[in-house]
Amino acid sequence: MDTVSVAVEAPGWVLSVEGARESARGFLAGLVPTLAPEAAAAVVLVVSELVTNALRHGGGTFALDLTAYTDGVEVAVHGRSPRPPRMRTPDLAAGTGGFGWPMVNRLAHTTTVTPRQTGGKTVTALLAR
Repeated sequence: MDTVSVAVEAPGWVLSVEGARESARGFLAGLVPTLAPEAAAAVVLVVSELVTNALRHGGGTFALDLTAYTDGVEVAVHGRSPRPPRMRTPDLAAGTGGFGWPMVNRLAHTTTVTPRQTGGKTVTALLAR
């Protein structure tokens, strides 16, 4: 199976989520054949959600790995928090979140959460290409 991958490391909050999205867009733009616009948008959205959660719950740093396979794109976000994401009822009134993890699970074929030996966890989502 042919694969193409890129690793992105981006500490900080303000530029990191946007930087991760831009890195994902650049990675996707280099794929041959290109992804349909809807598939590319789904990958960028999953990157954004997983990076936001890693930053919010993991102390402000993350690492992002993107891998393209013939039939899918894998998004892996490594963060410092060992706590797995959880499904919760989205908060429509107070705006405290709850939308991201359900959305990631709807967009991805599979999601996995793997503890890291060095601490923290890796959240991986495999999306259709």
